[in-house]
Amino acid sequence: MKKSVLTRYRVMAYVTGVLLVLLTLGCVAKYGIDMDGADSFVKVVGIAHGWLYVLYLVFAFDLGSKAKWPVGKQLWVLLAGTIPTAAFFVERRISRELEAAAGDPAPVAAKA
Repeated sequence: MKKSVLTRYRVMAYVTGVLLVLLTLGCVAKYGIDMDGADSFVKVVGIAHGWLYVLYLVFAFDLGSKAKWPVGKQLWVLLAGTIPTAAFFVERRISRELEAAAGDPAPVAAKA
């Protein structure tokens, strides 16, 4: 498996995760404390997250199919972009797992 496949997934995991956290905070501001301007913020961030989540799904599916993951693991990774902050934890775990399987010394250096 090429490292570029993992890199694309990692970038989209972070982008999707950040946008989902921002969207969640925007929804709290809009519905919880009725903040001015939150309506347009939620609309813009919601649209951006929605479209970029589709791209995340494509890259995550590509990664999972090339890594030959079972269906359950594939679904777990795909759904990580729908739970605030989950994408960060899943991305880290998947990256370490795939880098270790490839024999990349980077995860060992990161632990030191």
